[in-house]
Amino acid sequence: MRFLIAAALAGLVFDAATARELGDGKAEYMNSCAVCHGPEGKGDGPLGDELLKRPSDLTRLSRRNGGEFPYWRVFAMIDGRGMVPAHGDRDMPVWGNQFLPGDVTKYGPNAGEIVTRERIHDLAGYVETLQQ
Repeated sequence: MRFLIAAALAGLVFDAATARELGDGKAEYMNSCAVCHGPEGKGDGPLGDELLKRPSDLTRLSRRNGGEFPYWRVFAMIDGRGMVPAHGDRDMPVWGNQFLPGDVTKYGPNAGEIVTRERIHDLAGYVETLQQ
C-alpha cells in the first residue's frame, strides 16, 4: 500500500513539474523569441541587427489588426509548419519543427505533437499579453 501511495505521489509531482514547464509562455518566449524580438517584444533583440529583415514589433499586432489580437495568425506564424513556401521566405524559425523532435523524444510521438502545439499556444498567449 505504501508503494502505491508513493508511486501516486511521484506521479503527481511529475505532472505538476511538467505543467509548470509547459505552461509558462513567458519563459518560452524569453528562451526562444527574445533574442530577436527583444525581451519586451518591440523587435529590438540583440540578434535583430544580424538579420536581413528586422524582427516585428510584437506589441503592436492588435493595433495593426483593428484592435483585435490576431491569435490564430500569430499561432500559425510561430508554428510555421502550415505556411506555404511560395508566399516568400521566412526569416523566423519554423518553431513547430524546432520543438517537435525534442518533444517527441521526451513524450513520445503522439504526446510530442500535443506538447509542441501547447508550447506554441503558450507563446501566442504570451505575445497577446505584450499588446500596447
